[in-house]
Amino acid sequence: MGLAFLPDGRMLVTQKGGSLVIVHADGSAVEATVSGIPAVNASGQGGLLDVAIDPDFAADPWVYLTYSEDGVGGAGTALARGRLISNGLQDLAVIWRQAPKVGGGAHFGSRIVFRSDKTLYVTAGERGQDDPANPTAQNAQNVAKTLGKVVRLNRDGSIPPGNPVFAAAGALPGLWSLGHRNPQGAALHPGTGELWLTEHGPRGGDELNRVLPGSNYGWPLVSYGCPYSFAQSDPACQPGGGTHAPTYEEPKATWQPVSTAPSGLAFYSGDKFPEWRGNAFAGALAGQSLWRIVLDASGNVSEREEVAAVKALGKRIRDVRQARMAGSTCSATTAS
Repeated sequence: MGLAFLPDGRMLVTQKGGSLVIVHADGSAVEATVSGIPAVNASGQGGLLDVAIDPDFAADPWVYLTYSEDGVGGAGTALARGRLISNGLQDLAVIWRQAPKVGGGAHFGSRIVFRSDKTLYVTAGERGQDDPANPTAQNAQNVAKTLGKVVRLNRDGSIPPGNPVFAAAGALPGLWSLGHRNPQGAALHPGTGELWLTEHGPRGGDELNRVLPGSNYGWPLVSYGCPYSFAQSDPACQPGGGTHAPTYEEPKATWQPVSTAPSGLAFYSGDKFPEWRGNAFAGALAGQSLWRIVLDASGNVSEREEVAAVKALGKRIRDVRQARMAGSTCSATTAS
């Protein structure tokens, strides 16, 4: 599930089965179901994933969606956009497709984040194909594939200048970073403009990462979690010993030994809670909570806590957004 605020305060909310609905600004009811949504493969962890509105929506009402799409070889994450006119998406076009499509229903990602230079990021999972016990199956490390990657695109899906260049043969031009497992939270840091994301580890080892261009985040070669193909008593349970540096980017925070399954990420920039300004907020599926994360001036985590009022709800927090309506802070979509 994903959530995006329209300029008038109403919300666009994705539903796993493939529906996009418009919810009243006060959250009290569904106002309409949006027509013109692309066909979605909703099996396993797939479905209609993230939704985002173009920063220039008021001038040209583009809405962007990520979703799991069927195709030759299986399924993969796709990015489409259409203009929201009279509760329907018009001029719909798929502007990016994960490649190759593969079997299985796991680890599609996915989040959409706009930069100030009219480009955007899309996060894409490695589709559950990478097993540290089988080093021949490493999609997240293969720069000729877009599995387990962050990609940077223009808003029409074309490739912008300024993306990192990877030296390996067949490297794709849209890649921004690699070595990701299943990134389900992403947001820009309000001070630096850098991309941050949260991603799922296997059993433990969930990560908060600052995403730098051209960097490798290690999966499946290193992880603080225990892959399902290993016994937790195995001395090799943490691939590569867990430690990423110096070969790979060390995560800024991890959740171990028990996974919290982070999903959704937002930086708070409002005025209602000035003591929280600049903090990151990450939802949790398995953890059924909302994490408040404090970063120091160097971008390192100095404090982390579960928000008690959200923890008490006992709900899986799927997405986290800062509300645009007066007197509000963050809004979270939940799924049972």
